[in-house]
Parts: sequence; structure tokens; C-alpha cells
Amino acid sequence: MIIIIGNGISGVTAARHIRKHSNESITIISAESKYFFSRTALMYVYMGHMRFEHTQPYEPHFWKKNRIELLQDYVEHVDTSEKKVSLKSGNEIRYSKLIIATGSKPNKFGWPGQDSDGVSGLYSKQDLEYIEARSNNIKTAVVVGGGLIGIELAEMFLSRNIHVHFLVRESHFWNSVLPQQDASFIMEHFEKHHGLEMHYSTELDTILADSNDKVTGVKTKDGKEIQCEFVGLTAGVSPNVDFLKSSNIEINRGVLIDEFFETSAEDVYAIGDCAEFRNPVKGRRPVEQVWYTGRIMGETLAKNITGPTSEIMPYTPGHWFNSAKFFDIEYQTYGVVESKLAEGLEEFVYRHEKEDVLLHFVFEKESRKFLGINNFGIRLRHPVFNEWLLNEATIEEVLSNLKTANFDPEFYSKYELEIIDQFNLKFNTTIQLKKAKWWQQLISA
Repeated sequence: MIIIIGNGISGVTAARHIRKHSNESITIISAESKYFFSRTALMYVYMGHMRFEHTQPYEPHFWKKNRIELLQDYVEHVDTSEKKVSLKSGNEIRYSKLIIATGSKPNKFGWPGQDSDGVSGLYSKQDLEYIEARSNNIKTAVVVGGGLIGIELAEMFLSRNIHVHFLVRESHFWNSVLPQQDASFIMEHFEKHHGLEMHYSTELDTILADSNDKVTGVKTKDGKEIQCEFVGLTAGVSPNVDFLKSSNIEINRGVLIDEFFETSAEDVYAIGDCAEFRNPVKGRRPVEQVWYTGRIMGETLAKNITGPTSEIMPYTPGHWFNSAKFFDIEYQTYGVVESKLAEGLEEFVYRHEKEDVLLHFVFEKESRKFLGINNFGIRLRHPVFNEWLLNEATIEEVLSNLKTANFDPEFYSKYELEIIDQFNLKFNTTIQLKKAKWWQQLISA
């Protein structure tokens, strides 16, 4: 039997692809929920745009049809010598192969009051249920942590007319990821259009509570007190691996794995947010907590453990990309755009004078090779940018063919000519907008 602990995108993808190539019994164990669901949709359940069952990509009959058993329970211990897992219910299950795909958990840093009534992160189904139950009829909330989950939680509260104080430890929003120009653009949008009360360079010191341990406010490191009835802790996430500390599976931040997802224990693998590569792919982080990387890991591992040894494949994620939404502004990133510009690199930032649109290009100063882009307020095509990155296109090639990357030129505004004009003015070049060439087939396919 193949046991998969965790029913997120990594574990479920592994199960689906194992079933395509193998008749071996598969059991997915999850204490969070019986059925796989989309975590990014949790905010829309709270905001009333959908019901929780609508977040489930597969109908309940899918699992029986594909002979994948779902077990809602909590794994308390893994015994690799006996090849068995012990469950909270008291049962034990033996495995032939074990896949650990337990995802992440919200960070807590030992703040006084962090376990009070009215404090929660936003990661699990249980978090959503807790927030729903505790935020009825409240007037003010404090969100701690300047990242994507924090903005989701802030948008949720604002949709119910709950005033939000947003505490960011750094001087700029998402300082570890976004360059200052990009962060400033987003920060202005938050305050101008959405009424967020932002507190930059502000650290949480204490969560205040009354005699019944209900949240009444927060105190910051500089001594300021902010009254509120709810505190959202969204200061990042970390691998969910505490239950493995009693096993002999080697862990650091996450479960340590090689490029084939193998752990220190025989026939035990780890994928997704809980996994940490001993030797990361060049240019990538040891722990990759992104939806699409979890999907790639699940599919690759499934092929490795069901196919011939000669066809085992290492983790090959390709060029980095990601997407998100800051309220009504879409954000995409392709390639590498670091928060600090490295030596030998050049950047070009286009920002529309009136509309909330910004594009941030990065390229090599000498070779002119295009390295990456952050774009806000418009949608660009991933296959086109991936092809440019694979073929090491120059910044001139990218800009002159930028029209090809427009997601839907019939309905989306066009900024290509203005972008090229500003680039030419800054770098004293004569780039002209062209029609698509060899990548046109990507659009018509």
C-alpha cells in the first residue's frame, strides 16, 4: 500500500498519477478535511462568492472511481523500521511506500497572547471556520505580516466593513520579495483605494486580552496600543513537520530530500511545502511553497515510483513564475526579479501615469539577456515569457515583441508602444514594436 499523508495539491497530484500507472492500493490521510480543496479559494468562501464545496475540484465519486481511499485522521508517529504509521484514532497502517505531503502551518513567534480567543492564521479549513465564527459583529481587526496571505485576510475583513490595521515589520510591503518601486506602487494602491490603515516598520510585541482571554488589542514594539477584536497572524508559513520529530526521518526546516524526493528513510518521500531540498536547483530555494511546484513534484514522484529505475527523473521546475492578486490588481512574475538589483544587472520600470499598471523588467547589462519581469495591473502570457527565458531572448527582443504576450488584446488595454518609447528614451535605443515571430504558434495553439 502507498500511503500519502496530506491531501493538498502535492499529495493529490501524486495519488492521481500513481493511479494512472499502477494498481497498487493508495490511501490519502488528512486530518484537515476529507476532500481536496483549493486553499486560495478560502477567502472567497468567507466573502460569500462561493460555498466551501465549490472549492473542491473533484466530485466525491471521483475517489471511489479511481480506487483512492480517503481517511480523515491525524498521523501521530511514523515508524520507518516497521513501515507503519500510527493514527490519533488508535489505528496503525502499514505501507510499502510513504509520501509525506503535509504542507505548511502559519508561523508563530512566541508572542504573548498568541493563543488567545480571537487570534488565527489563514491556511486551513479550520482557520476559515474559526475566523468565520470569531469575526461576526466585530468592528476592528489587526493583521500582522506583510505578505500575500495578510492581504487576503485584510480583503476578507474589509468586505464585511471591518476596519483593518495592517502591521508590516519592514519599511515596505513584502520587502523580501518586491523591489522598492513595486512595493511603493502597491502600498499607494492599498491606502488610496481600499482604506487599509498601514503601519510600516512596526513589530508586534504583545496581543492583549481580557480576563476571559478574549482579544482586546495589540501592543507594538514602540509601545503603541491598537484596540481590536481580532488578530490575524500572517507572518509567513513554515513546513508542517512537527509530527516527524519522534521518527528517524531527517528534518531541518522541512523534511530533507534529494533531487528525487527521497528522504533519509527507505521508501519514504516528501513533496510540496513540507519538503526541503538538500541541494536546491540552481536559482531556487530549498523550500518551495508554491502551488505549481507542488503539482510538479507530485507528478514527477508518481512517475518515479511507478516506472522503471532507468527512467527516474530529478526535480526540474523550469523557470520561476507565480501569480497573485492584491485586491483588484493582478500580479504576475516570470523569471528572476530580486528585491535588490544585483551587480551587473539593469532594470527598466514602466508605470502608467493614471492607471494602476506597472511593469518591472530585469536584464543583464552587458549581454542584454532578459532575466525576468514583475507585472501589475495587466495579464501577460506565461508560455510566451517561458519561451523567451528558455531561448535567452534579449530585452530588445522581448520589448519589440511584447504585443505577443498580451493575454487578450481584444479586451485588454495596450501599453506596448508607450513602454517601448520610455525604454528608448531611457537607454537611447531605437526598438520598434513588431508582429510575433517564432512564438506566434503559442498563441494560436
